[in-house]
Amino acid sequence: MGSPETEAGRRSREGPQHSVDVPEFFMGKYVVTQAQWQAVMGNNPSRFKGASRPVEKVSWNDATAFCQKLSQITGKKYSLPSESQWEYACRAGTTTPFYFGETITPELVNYDGSYTYADAPKGIYRKETTDVGIFPPNAFGLYDMHGNVWEWCQDVWHDDYNGAPTDGSAWETGGNSSRRVCRGGSWYFNPRWCRSADRYIYLSVEAVLNYIGFRLVSFPPRTPE
Repeated sequence: MGSPETEAGRRSREGPQHSVDVPEFFMGKYVVTQAQWQAVMGNNPSRFKGASRPVEKVSWNDATAFCQKLSQITGKKYSLPSESQWEYACRAGTTTPFYFGETITPELVNYDGSYTYADAPKGIYRKETTDVGIFPPNAFGLYDMHGNVWEWCQDVWHDDYNGAPTDGSAWETGGNSSRRVCRGGSWYFNPRWCRSADRYIYLSVEAVLNYIGFRLVSFPPRTPE
């Protein structure tokens, strides 16, 4: 988990690199869509309307409430991912800045193509979200882990990984409890923010922005021993 010190665009908050043992879990192949949010919560707060687009303008508190309500409806436990779950799922076994290699283009990811990363050329800046699932997935079959919308994680914000859990759980002690981590970059940000290791620092649990959504995790049923 984390980025090597030689990675272009790296920030100190992405280190130190460390090993994490992440137990198996399920993750949504897409971020939660507006249709899904509407079905559970009965409204649609998003700016960029579209049933198959990500729901956005949802705070961390809102996303957590969705998880709780969906869990009640289905009888299954749903939650936001821990940071380590998210990065493990995003990387899908890779160690490069992005799950498809050393750099990205707007043909692969929805980000601000006015900016470049490494040797990639400039490209389109769409200025809005796009339907989920239209860009290539990673090796785990997960879509839009880079770009489109930032994704809320369960973890409290910490300035680096010193003292971070190594068992795949969310880091919910210490740090700044009024702020939670987001991952993945978005349509509004330049490509360096879309890297697998990047972490978004600034967000209050009450922040509501049109470039932040979320993805669900759940867990396999336990087999009796």
